[in-house]
Amino acid sequence: MDLLDHVAAKIRDLRVSYNSGEGLSQESLAAALKVAPNTISRWETGTYRPSLKDLERISRFFGVSMMSFLPDEMIADDEDENLKALLRTARQLHPADLEELRKYAEFRKARGIYQGKTRPKPGRKGGKHR
Repeated sequence: MDLLDHVAAKIRDLRVSYNSGEGLSQESLAAALKVAPNTISRWETGTYRPSLKDLERISRFFGVSMMSFLPDEMIADDEDENLKALLRTARQLHPADLEELRKYAEFRKARGIYQGKTRPKPGRKGGKHR
């Protein structure tokens, strides 16, 4: 499964399992995210690729990490001196600030992995319309 298929499946799974499995309609999710209802459908089928801002809004709505939209094999657990310094500093932050720092770091990581991944545009091949 490629990255865009993984993202599509994750959005659908979150929506379907919402509220202890009760689920949420595409229309309700669209209203909450302030997008058109058919946009949710297109995200879930992989026809459209949600932007990073869209993924951030989806992750906040469902209360999940942005990293959950990425396949496990794309997330490396490298630990270097910069990371250790960041962790030392983060331990001293207020919990609300720490949460914002986590979300920012996840956004930046997702952006690095997610940018540049595209699907062909729907429509005729060859580009000429009659």
